Amino acid sequence: MNAYYGLTVPKSVSGFCRRVPELLEDADNGLSDRFRALLNRQWRRLTHLRKEQAWYDEQLKRQAKEDDICRRLIEIPGIGPVVASALKSWMGDGLQFRRGRDASAALGVVPRQYSTGGKQSLHGITKRGDAYLRSLVIHGARAVVRTAAKKQDALSQWALALQARRGHNRAVVAVANKIIRMAWVIVARQEHYRPVENRMLAEA
Repeated sequence: MNAYYGLTVPKSVSGFCRRVPELLEDADNGLSDRFRALLNRQWRRLTHLRKEQAWYDEQLKRQAKEDDICRRLIEIPGIGPVVASALKSWMGDGLQFRRGRDASAALGVVPRQYSTGGKQSLHGITKRGDAYLRSLVIHGARAVVRTAAKKQDALSQWALALQARRGHNRAVVAVANKIIRMAWVIVARQEHYRPVENRMLAEA
């Protein structure tokens, strides 16, 4: 909705969900009966869909808690039940990859490389593989970078240093790359994430 009636709605989901009921309940805001009926109908539909989404999210959380691989993947910063379930489905036992870097390359979160005149330059990520899973991992990496300043673990400090050198967006992609590589170690070698150690960062 624009400001045609002198009314506005926030773009954020939380702000939108607060504002729409206010508009429907205000009988003096100038909305026509037809528009109010249409808005109310779509609001009810959205409310139902959000409840459905919440139900499925809860089922995923329960499923992840019951699955050994998902439980171990959730230990990695930036990975929750939804990402863990999608990642397990995509990676399987991980043995199709020789190393973690091969897994991140298959998902398309490694930079494209070009060599000219004997010099190698890095460009944007290749964006190969599963676009849905890649977007989930990127969102998780963004959360890691956003909260890194409040933490002292090895991954957060590494992300902060990278952000200072290369900028926010490149740090997010690099963290996404690292998340996939660590996930491969956890799945293929059946390990647990140990945040106090730097070894897994190096091995992945």
